[in-house]
Amino acid sequence: MKKLIRLLAIYASLAVIAASAFTINPLVNAQTPAKAQTPAPAAAQGACTDESKTAWYADFTKFRTTDPTKAAEAGKKYLAACPQEEGPIPTYLKKWIAAYDKEARRGRFQPLLYNDKKYTEALALGKEILAEEPENLRVMIDMAWGSYLAAIALKNEGLNADAVNYAKKAIQLLEANKAPESWQPFKSKEETLAYLYNVVGRQAVKTNPTEALNALIKSVQLETDLKKDPLNYYYIGFSYENGPYATLSADYKTRFAGKDETPESKLALENINQVIDRIVDAYARAVALAGSDAKYAANKKEWLDTLSTWYKFRHNASDAGLNEMIASVLSKPLPPLPTPITTLPAATPAATTPTSGTSGAVGANTAGRSASLPAGAKPATTAVAPTTKTTTAPATATTTTKPKPRNNHRRN
Repeated sequence: MKKLIRLLAIYASLAVIAASAFTINPLVNAQTPAKAQTPAPAAAQGACTDESKTAWYADFTKFRTTDPTKAAEAGKKYLAACPQEEGPIPTYLKKWIAAYDKEARRGRFQPLLYNDKKYTEALALGKEILAEEPENLRVMIDMAWGSYLAAIALKNEGLNADAVNYAKKAIQLLEANKAPESWQPFKSKEETLAYLYNVVGRQAVKTNPTEALNALIKSVQLETDLKKDPLNYYYIGFSYENGPYATLSADYKTRFAGKDETPESKLALENINQVIDRIVDAYARAVALAGSDAKYAANKKEWLDTLSTWYKFRHNASDAGLNEMIASVLSKPLPPLPTPITTLPAATPAATTPTSGTSGAVGANTAGRSASLPAGAKPATTAVAPTTKTTTAPATATTTTKPKPRNNHRRN
């Protein structure tokens, strides 16, 4: 409210010009003080009479700097009753009311979105603001996060596309060192970016795993509560499985299935193995962060089963060391996206060639021994993923860690 009053005060100087219009109107000057204070008859209150205009303008000037809402009501009555009138007073009122309406929309937006949770009304209002102010970064951020929250609350996945579009635009501006006038409901630029990346990442898990990985990894690398949310690491592991691993596995099958091992096939195997190591790391983090939290109990069991399968796939069907890995994984930084390996490590012993004459299994520990797939898998002549229980894509709209609420979302 204070900001609104300060903003509207810039138009106060125009009041001197506007007021002079009344001083040269003999009908206005003829009003006695007693008559000026007497309310106009009900039938005349909406009429464009000098008496009505004097009363409306008096209310407007009285409340202009103390109660802008009442001032706007009086000014709008004046303009509605006298739509054809021209001159300094109508011109001044139109400019003042336009400024008031613009700032009032801004002031209503965040409380409507975050406090009242009237998502449909709030998002419509946000679109109005952005139509008039397309570079309003504060509203753009709120539209991204608000659309995501609305998609969950209203069970309307169509809003996720809006959330992602707004988030990407806001990220672009933030990374260009733009800043909103306030970070609320977030605490800082870092937290704002983390949540925007998270919106983009979670919505891309099913449709674009590579984009999901980029966004989710950026999200959890920043120091926010999202870094402690086990679901984010499940999404990272899932995206590795269905993105880089699936691509490299298919390529390996096409190029090397049923053929003798070559330096090229071993190099392809090294690239696949480093992706599998990241899958293992991600699921280990999900399990470790789930801990004993009851709300993650069912998920934790599935994540642990998946982790165990991939871990054994890389350690010759053994889970030795798995518990120790889970216990220590959070003390290590999250591995970045893997850089393609273009040359074989000099110290890597050649993998044992199976008696069938085919290359070693993808995912096997290649340190001088043949591949060992999970139980029930066929002999590996191609890059085949182990069977896991988490091959179903997560729901698009899902709950997420929320920033801690601020006491007041209103603009000052």
